[in-house]
Amino acid sequence: MDLIPIRVESYAGYKADESPRFFYWDNIRFEIKEIADRWYQGYIDSEELAANYFKVITTDDKFYLLKHELEADQWYLLIKGEMMNVLP
Repeated sequence: MDLIPIRVESYAGYKADESPRFFYWDNIRFEIKEIADRWYQGYIDSEELAANYFKVITTDDKFYLLKHELEADQWYLLIKGEMMNVLP
């Protein structure tokens, strides 16, 4: 999987960055219609950072996997290497 840095606008309820609402990749704005799944990765060892993962569906009915590294407050789009040629 490739990690592509993205910018995300999130809903902030009782905590910051509670859930993503939009993400921007290659100057394209993707609106998130639904969060299909989400999970948390805790500290496994010194190489794995704590992160939240979101499987989202955009308004054009496409699925994307987003990762939010909590310590660095950095968002990523996760894609398979061969998908790099078909996405914007």
